Amino acid sequence: MRLHVVNPNTTASMTAKIAAAARSVALPDTLIDARQPGMGPVSIEGFYDEAFAVPGMLGCIRDADRDGADAHIIACFDDTGLDAARAAAKAPVIGIGEAGFHMASLIAARFAVVTTLGVSIVPIEHNLRKYGLAERCARVRAAEVPVLALEERNADALGKISAEITAAVRDDRAEAIVLGCAGMADLAAELAATHGLPVVDGVAAAVTLAESLVRLGLKTSRLGPYAAPRSKTYSGPFSPFQP
Repeated sequence: MRLHVVNPNTTASMTAKIAAAARSVALPDTLIDARQPGMGPVSIEGFYDEAFAVPGMLGCIRDADRDGADAHIIACFDDTGLDAARAAAKAPVIGIGEAGFHMASLIAARFAVVTTLGVSIVPIEHNLRKYGLAERCARVRAAEVPVLALEERNADALGKISAEITAAVRDDRAEAIVLGCAGMADLAAELAATHGLPVVDGVAAAVTLAESLVRLGLKTSRLGPYAAPRSKTYSGPFSPFQP
């Protein structure tokens, strides 16, 4: 099968890291097609960045659909543009945030999320309520590490993330951790070994769930809000994205 993994920001090194994480867990017959938009922010940190990331990401999904993708994965923990993507795409779409939450809920009664910056806490909390998993999440914590700092894999960033995991276990009684950024994908195994508890990477979780959807032949329902968008004119720079 062919899985399209889209990094909604424009940082190529992060796309490469995400692709490596996806390939490390994919089944032998799964092809990982990793892409990024040519327009949008270099990182997504909060609501403002999300808004400007969506059009380019939808363009990637449209192109991957035409190239025969069996499923799409949005590799931003805020699940940037997930609802719009599900309405537009022919193949099913999974966000790494939703995938990570659900995977954690299968292995722990209470999980915590450790994300990058405080500005991302409210969007993540919003998604937890939307997905019906807010009661299972002990707390959303921010390590106050900028997204692009994760590209350097420096000891300071890793130490801050690790400290938040320690606090989540001690203060929030978390039994598992969900890493709240695609840029943390390469840290999951190391942090799990250090802290002695399950650490869920949303990229890996989304790949596994996407493969399951494809093998079961399940696609997005068109009976409700994910109905295909009606044809209409989109003007200006958005004209390439019209249905």
